[in-house]
Amino acid sequence: MVPKTHFHIVLFLLSSLYITSGSNRQANYDNWISWNVKNYQKKGTLAIKWKGQDLNLRKAESNKVRITVRQDGAGDFKTIREALNSIPPYNTRRVTMLIAPGVYREKLMIPRTMPFITLLGDARDPPTITGNDTASTTGRTFQSATVAVDASYFIAINIKFENSAPHEIGSMGGQGVALRISGTKAAFYNCTFYGTQDTLYDHKGLHYFNNCFIQGSVDFIFGSGRSLYENCKLNSITKKVASITAQKRTNSSLESGFSFKNSVVTGSGQVYLGRAWGDYSRVVFSFTYMDNIVISKGWSDWGDQKRDIGVYYGEYKCSGPGANLTGRVPWARMLSDEEAKPFVGINFIEGDTWLIRP
Repeated sequence: MVPKTHFHIVLFLLSSLYITSGSNRQANYDNWISWNVKNYQKKGTLAIKWKGQDLNLRKAESNKVRITVRQDGAGDFKTIREALNSIPPYNTRRVTMLIAPGVYREKLMIPRTMPFITLLGDARDPPTITGNDTASTTGRTFQSATVAVDASYFIAINIKFENSAPHEIGSMGGQGVALRISGTKAAFYNCTFYGTQDTLYDHKGLHYFNNCFIQGSVDFIFGSGRSLYENCKLNSITKKVASITAQKRTNSSLESGFSFKNSVVTGSGQVYLGRAWGDYSRVVFSFTYMDNIVISKGWSDWGDQKRDIGVYYGEYKCSGPGANLTGRVPWARMLSDEEAKPFVGINFIEGDTWLIRP
């Protein structure tokens, strides 16, 4: 949460944008960006100072336990759900669940009372956790997830998350989430997310995705999380014009947003890099290769021009035919080195205090 003094500064600067015009408007907006950069620099200094001081995490990592899941009965459990049910509420130990190769047709929910869970698959033959629920079958997009994680300190390594429900153009209620992550301080390594509409619900919290493959058609990365996606491949399978991201930052003081670094945007159809689900939607792409599927405008305000002045959509040193800046919407930001700094490192997600590398 931004301190009240900073929050008042933000409100003052943003309100000024609506009552000024021309060069004054640009000057105020640049002032807001400058404040944003300095705020992240300050947090970066604090993260270094307090590195390794997440005491709950340190305690859990010093007291680890491993359990195995094999469908052939040769492990501790045959299903992932059985393994989860064996973990006591308010768990304080790192529980690593070794999941054997196979297709696990299970709908899973990891509650807030079950932190410090790791799902670990075989890198040579990752297990698939699959389902096909949709918003129309469950009543809400939120509840359609094949795997839903409300717990904090969650880690997944070498796991395939899938929602096999198809997306039909023009149909209602077709949203089908493969994974919803609502807990904070969660990390995903070498994971795959398969779906069509609303594949990955990056709901809320601090999250890190590394070397992941994320596939979908419409808004297939969405939510209010503050997340860093590094070395990821974003694969569109849309048959119409759609958006890769729908980020839902709803006010200027909300520390939320998606940052994509050293990634690849490819696939089929025509896509916007993002559309403004929230009035202050924030997405940044840096050092990313963009194929020619990216629409020249780059970004969409979802038909509401009032959002043009509140969103923060930035690009930095990207490459490929889709990264051609000719035709970009005027309210997108081509970031300078200084402006990009808050978004290209783990300080963006306060990773120095909690991120564990496998």
